[in-house]
Amino acid sequence: MHHRVMVRVGAVLAVSALALTACGSRSGDSGSGSTGGKIAKIGVIAPLSGDLSAIGQGIRDSVNLAIKQANDAKAIPGWTLQLDDQDDQANPDVGKNAATKLASDNQVVAVVGTLNSSVAQNVQPVLSAAKVAEVSPANTNPSLTQGATWATTKKRPYANYFRTCTTDAVQGPFAARYVYNTLHLTKVATVHDKKTYGQGLVQTFTEEFKKLGGTIVSAQTINPDDKNYSAVVSKIKPSGPQLLYYGGEYPQSGPLTQQMKSAGLSIPLMGGDGMYSKDYLTLAGNAAPGNFATSVGAPLDQLPAAKKYVSDYTAGGYKGDNSSYGAYAFDAANAVIAALKTSLANATDAKSARQATIDALSKVSFAGVSGQVAFDQYGDTTNKTLTVYKVDGTAWKGVNTGEFKD
Repeated sequence: MHHRVMVRVGAVLAVSALALTACGSRSGDSGSGSTGGKIAKIGVIAPLSGDLSAIGQGIRDSVNLAIKQANDAKAIPGWTLQLDDQDDQANPDVGKNAATKLASDNQVVAVVGTLNSSVAQNVQPVLSAAKVAEVSPANTNPSLTQGATWATTKKRPYANYFRTCTTDAVQGPFAARYVYNTLHLTKVATVHDKKTYGQGLVQTFTEEFKKLGGTIVSAQTINPDDKNYSAVVSKIKPSGPQLLYYGGEYPQSGPLTQQMKSAGLSIPLMGGDGMYSKDYLTLAGNAAPGNFATSVGAPLDQLPAAKKYVSDYTAGGYKGDNSSYGAYAFDAANAVIAALKTSLANATDAKSARQATIDALSKVSFAGVSGQVAFDQYGDTTNKTLTVYKVDGTAWKGVNTGEFKD
């Protein structure tokens, strides 16, 4: 996604430096390679507590790893980078407060986040007003980069906002084509959690599936706080679907999988990248095998750079779940760092480099952990590679990787 400096340091130094924040990064921790001089902070806004905390911590820890490696490599002479991590609790209002706090800190020059598109909608205007660059590793709603009328007329709402993951406009249709063309299924039921992310996935999946000739036999919704899905399953079952497509995240899709199978609705469940998590396997239990999820990019074990990232992440003792968005967070942080090499070169302080950082981000281009890192005129990634994963036994296994073409 972006070129980053990957310099090996002595084994003892690297492990000891990374171990400082193994299980929970602290704001301001910059690693062993402090270059002294001036400070520039990279903020993180993600759910560090609550149901999605494992993924949020994986995002935070991946950014921390990138910052440590940059400092160890003295990537920006005269500057030390620091992490400032803020917990948004997957709540738009809390996220807005986190953005306000970061924007008011003159040492903050950029932010990596958020996880949830609904949170991003509240964060974007705050960071934009302060000219703080934002790079999301996980937001997939198309309107964040292409405006509310993206389906017909695209207009970028915030010039400071970028993302290293692809959008629902790509992921939903990619899933629909796999279901119709590869699985040869023609009748699908849909469920979403009423949140921006889930609605977007179901909408774009539905449009593409119908265009291909498929039928949506039942369209249902749940509330994010629901625990009992028997009523929804009862509505879906008589319609005779061959697959259930779910728009939402693993805290709900895991129990939903168990309950639909227990009720005799023995069909595959498929979701998006919010479901592609190790925690889904635990929550779904014995009902997990045979189910599907799509996620952005190719499997990490297929990319040499990604193997090093996973190795470094493991060596650092980080405990967050980096399987879903860790690589994209690492790439997002390194995109920021690549931009800072330009924007901080002659800057007297971090705040004065904010606009220059936004400008430099638009020109970033390098081979990242998740593939080539570069951004188009809307701030979207130019990398449209996606993968369909299937639960095989007790693990996710990539079964189809390809580049989405309109």
